[in-house]
Amino acid sequence: MAISKPNGRIRTTPAIRLLNIGGASMSASIMHYSGAAEIRFALTALMPSIEPFWNQPIAAYAAAAYRLDRPQSRSCVRNHAMTLLRAVTERAALKAGYDTDETAAAGRELLQSPVIQTGPHCLLLFEPDAFYTHLFSLLGLAAHRREWHITYFGTTMSFKESAKKGPGWLRIDGEPLNLFGLPRSRMDGRSICCPNGPYRFALTNSEGKKTPTQASRQLLDDLPSFSFGSAAEAIKCANQILWQKRMGTPLKLLQLDDFDVAELIADHLDDTGSWMAKCFVSGGEAEKISADIDRLNAGPWRGWIKRTTDHFWLVERDSVVPLRLYAGYLRSGNACHPDIEFTPSAIAAALRDRKLLPSLFTAFLVLSILPGVRALGGCRQTVYLPLMRYLTALSVTRYGDYELLDALRQDERPGQWGHRVFLPAAADPILEVDTAGGISTLLHKYRNMRVTEASGDLTSFTKDAIWAEMAKHLANGDISAGSPEWSWSAA
Repeated sequence: MAISKPNGRIRTTPAIRLLNIGGASMSASIMHYSGAAEIRFALTALMPSIEPFWNQPIAAYAAAAYRLDRPQSRSCVRNHAMTLLRAVTERAALKAGYDTDETAAAGRELLQSPVIQTGPHCLLLFEPDAFYTHLFSLLGLAAHRREWHITYFGTTMSFKESAKKGPGWLRIDGEPLNLFGLPRSRMDGRSICCPNGPYRFALTNSEGKKTPTQASRQLLDDLPSFSFGSAAEAIKCANQILWQKRMGTPLKLLQLDDFDVAELIADHLDDTGSWMAKCFVSGGEAEKISADIDRLNAGPWRGWIKRTTDHFWLVERDSVVPLRLYAGYLRSGNACHPDIEFTPSAIAAALRDRKLLPSLFTAFLVLSILPGVRALGGCRQTVYLPLMRYLTALSVTRYGDYELLDALRQDERPGQWGHRVFLPAAADPILEVDTAGGISTLLHKYRNMRVTEASGDLTSFTKDAIWAEMAKHLANGDISAGSPEWSWSAA
């Protein structure tokens, strides 16, 4: 189905154009995508708004990332989605220990300036991928005198991402430590959101020695000493404590996890007149979007949005299980798992019972796309979120909600690169904070560093095979900023 492009929102990159990125000019007609400079060129081709910032201080880019005032919208769907997101945010703040005045302030700030950080996912605060992204957000939030650092704390990942990295590990004094002292049998194939505890922080090295250094002993003293039902709960609680004890900032941290998002989706589905209930579930659009994803994966955008599961995961004791939407039911293919009727009431009940969790696409629908919230994310999110918006626009067009379609057209940079924007080589956050004498000194150290210098070799991009494919498609013209699939990026 053809959909109209948002007029005036897309700037295409000419076939031959010289860009000065990091002091090196290059021609689009003779590009070879093989390193950090080429990735910067690709990012600029897809997201022209980033071009002025490559040679500016990282503080300037961070400030721009968090510069967003919520526009007035005539879309009832959008306004309703923001009302529900605000309510879930306030409830999550209450659960995190903030008082009623503080929670109301969190809701107001999200409404007035709808920007959330979605990059770090479920990582301990001092894990480098998380820590330096939090610093980036601190720079951006401080520039606008914000009070809340709101993040999406994604938890449907597994322990084993790569060797001694990921949510189950933390490197201290150059040595990888196992957060919970778990044997490999307790980690492989286990999803961190599942209720298979108890989990208790231990910080053990490869020899099984607990807290082998003074820095690790001091950190363990600051971590909660009680046990948790899931690894995700443990890390979320620890981050809240570490933020208050070690970050030395008046900004308040609020982590929205997948169970908060599940509650948000249930709130949508409880309203039978909502877009999620009436269109996505009852109207058959969920199934049509799955078919749209299959078509997207048949072309040059293959792999950016994977149909790993159909919109929801089944939560078991040790792992989340993919589901397929077939004949009006969510089915796992395992006879031991009951089918779940794909109706608003049945899905809402399963979400509230913690039997289901949303897929990435479904989570971004209610966190970003429908309410109009800018999401700051990493190397893959810079592409998959605009494609999710494209899929949503196809659905909204089929449904005929032109007010919502117009609201999507008016969005300003709804998905922006904001994770791993700077990540020092051989980073050791705890050592850096101690050496600097505190977070404020560390922020001062980095704030005037140029984005090209701060972002370094961009290994998260250059080591990702899908970005190598993207580079080829950009070079041969299969993909461009003018591609129909990119027309809802508002980049």
